[in-house]
Amino acid sequence: QVQLVESGGGLVQPGGSLRLSCAASGSISRINKMGWYRQVPGKQRELVADIIRGGSTNYAVSVKGRFTISGDNAKKMVYLEMNSLKPEDTAVYYCNIQCVSRQYWGQGTQVTVSS
Repeated sequence: QVQLVESGGGLVQPGGSLRLSCAASGSISRINKMGWYRQVPGKQRELVADIIRGGSTNYAVSVKGRFTISGDNAKKMVYLEMNSLKPEDTAVYYCNIQCVSRQYWGQGTQVTVSS
């Protein structure tokens, strides 16, 4: 059984930083893409950033230049370094791993940016 566990969320002041981590356990076939999504109540889940197997990254416009995604396919780990956080970054952040035939989601970690 595959499980993704996120950590690193919390409360931070505007302008602050957080680092999210996601650890996957269980048997996972070839990982094609790893990413982070976020969701606020009443809105659809949106892509924050992802990284494909070759290392190319993709970011939402709203976080480009402030967030950095990294990953280790062999260790089944993915990270999100978040700097210059803004109140509008407040959301539940979800880890996502996509393989050839299916994808997996974590349970989410709350990030709150507030003074």
